[in-house]
This record gives sequence, C-alpha cells and structure tokens, in this order.
Amino acid sequence: MGFFTSLATWQGVISIAVVVLVSVLLFRKSKKGLSTRDVVAIGIGAALYGAVSYISIPIGPNTSFRIAVALLTIFGSIFGPVVGFLVGFIGHALNDALMYGSVWWSWVFLSAFMGMFAGLITFDKDFDVLAGLIQKKHYVKMYVYAVFGMLVGSVVAYAGDVFLYGEPAAKVWLQIILANTANLIVIAVVGIPVVILLAKSRGKHTNLDTN
Repeated sequence: MGFFTSLATWQGVISIAVVVLVSVLLFRKSKKGLSTRDVVAIGIGAALYGAVSYISIPIGPNTSFRIAVALLTIFGSIFGPVVGFLVGFIGHALNDALMYGSVWWSWVFLSAFMGMFAGLITFDKDFDVLAGLIQKKHYVKMYVYAVFGMLVGSVVAYAGDVFLYGEPAAKVWLQIILANTANLIVIAVVGIPVVILLAKSRGKHTNLDTN
C-alpha cells in the first residue's frame, strides 16, 4: 500500500511523468520497443534490486552502503538503458515502500539514472555481453558512464529533495557525497568486473560452439 499511496502524491505524479518522458526519449534513441525478454528482465531485475537492497550498512543520515547497486550496472549493460532505468526506478521504489512504508521519489531517480547510463554502452555495435563481445575501450566507457549516471542522478535527487521535499541543502549534499562514494566503490569493484567476466565467459563459450 505504501507504493500506491506515495504514487498518489504530487511528488509521485511528477516522478511518473518524468519516467514516461525519459522512457519515450530512450525508445526513440534505440528505435525499438520493449521485447518480451526486456519485460522479463525488468521484472526480475526490479525484484532483485528491491530485495537485495535490504542488505545495507548505514553510513550517514538516511544513507547506506548497498551491494544491490551492482545489479543496476549488470542489468543495464546486458539489456540496455530502458531496462536499466526501469529496474532502478521500480526496484528502488518497491524497496522504499516495503521498508519504510512510503517512497522518497527524488532518490529513486539516483538508482534509475545509474541503471540508464550503465545501459548506454549497449549502443556500441561492437558491445554485447551475452554474445561475448567486449573490448578494453568498453571498460573505460563503462566507468565513465557510471560517473555520469551518478552525477545526473545526484542533480535530480538534490533538486527533488530541496525543491519538492524542502530538505536542508547541506544535509542533501552530505547524503549525495556519502551515497555516491559508496555507489562508486560497489560499481567499480563488483558491478563492472562482473559484466566484464560475464562477457569474457560468454565469448569463450561462443568460440567453443563455433569450433
């Protein structure tokens, strides 16, 4: 009930409008709709992200270290920006609703944009995790996209907290710094290395099949 109650607030209405707008823009960029595989990936990814987010270590005011952030990189890199965006948005919102009884929409977008930017790497025609296609240049790109995802998500989280929820700016800056430090560690140490290892293992499997 917490999710639907939060959805009925004006912050929730604005958030859904932003999600629809971003999704439409991404669809136009990718020039394809959601496949059945994408829909399944969103459902599984969001459920996993919401569940694994229960595992967290507090590191500041309403801020925690969450290993679940790695899932945004993994799902985004495999299935693309739309899936990454919606996995982050839905998964974070569900976790908020189940853990706290309501959704804090501005911070949901930090997860959403991290997932979206992780998925931008799939626009490279020579990158495909499941086909085993990956090059060293993609390693750098994934780290760059991760940083930009956190930056964009942080701007949205800050604007939402300060202008929609009336939170003190100093407190929000502290939360953003702590959260992104933790997020960067998880993505750099777990998320991106897992994507690289998965792509390499798929590449070896593909080579074996063609020999």
